[in-house]
Amino acid sequence: MNRTCKLLLAIALPLPLVTGVEADEVGQDGSHRHHPAQDQLLHEKFYSSWHMPDNPVLSCCNNADCYPTEIRYVDGRIYARRREDGKYILIPSQKVERNRDNPDGRNHICAPPPSASLVDLVYCFALGGAT
Repeated sequence: MNRTCKLLLAIALPLPLVTGVEADEVGQDGSHRHHPAQDQLLHEKFYSSWHMPDNPVLSCCNNADCYPTEIRYVDGRIYARRREDGKYILIPSQKVERNRDNPDGRNHICAPPPSASLVDLVYCFALGGAT
């Protein structure tokens, strides 16, 4: 995890945070942190160079915080499914990537796991297809 992400998490999340998922979790099929094994390198490259659309000096973090997701539109707003609890959370318009295509045509979100203080925080979001 890069220094910017660690700093953001240290400030934003109470420690220790127990999510039920180990940082180095690897599935039997070779998938890592809910990424299909065949997409792992593609996602790592995309996430490692992705910066927050509303604050380009800050990283969106990395594979630990970013993942493909499902979306819903409600009243013209985008809601993305958070992997830890399945809740659809509102994507703030300033967090939507508009200057770069995503790696595989799917929706991607970078967000911390839910916690008592920052339930619906979103670092970055990329809409499926060309942006």
